[in-house]
Amino acid sequence: MVVNKYLAEFLGTFILVFFGSMGILAVGGAVGAAEIVAIAFAFGLALLAGIWAVAHVSGAHFNPAVTLALLIDGRTSFGDAIGYWVAQFAGATVASLVVMTATSQEDVAGTVTHSPVLSTGILMEIILTTVFVWVIMAVTKTGRSHAPAAIALTLIAVHLAGIPFSGASVNPARSFGPAVVSGDFDQLWVYIVFPLVGGIVAWALYRLFPAVTPGAVDTVEVVEVVEVTDT
Repeated sequence: MVVNKYLAEFLGTFILVFFGSMGILAVGGAVGAAEIVAIAFAFGLALLAGIWAVAHVSGAHFNPAVTLALLIDGRTSFGDAIGYWVAQFAGATVASLVVMTATSQEDVAGTVTHSPVLSTGILMEIILTTVFVWVIMAVTKTGRSHAPAAIALTLIAVHLAGIPFSGASVNPARSFGPAVVSGDFDQLWVYIVFPLVGGIVAWALYRLFPAVTPGAVDTVEVVEVVEVTDT
């Protein structure tokens, strides 16, 4: 059923945002080296769990920037892209509502992505999303077996590099859910706009350096395994 794809995106994004957010709260809001590592692995392993759970149903995008890149590349239809975007934003919002139920609205506010220096945050979100989505587009084209691990490890690297500078969202839905539930919309536009820009740049780089598996047939379903694609 078509609706199953959208439900899978909803649930996968829920897993990503819920476990990632709880990982942030589990370290008590600190931002030392150990805490950054813990948060990075919380998001990376949550993404891996979501991929394992529903990639066979929806391709496991979990990220509007990933869906945008795959839409431009012709790997998904415009109708499915709309359905995926609605499901992703809804899944992230419900995940943050559940976090609030388990903790408090103030705690959810602690999971909102912010950048201490706005220009740095914008630059980081573009670069980090570009690399993340580029890896997704390439690895799902060339290696089904290692694609989930490669994608999850890339998200971990994104968080290790980006948390102190932008919060390492690389995912408009991941930032949208906590912002809506906490009522903190201060920098939300940054995390909606610039990961999408990064997704477009990633597509351009992928087309410049296309991944081709000799003798392989271009399959769409597993090619869409993600995402990334963040936080």
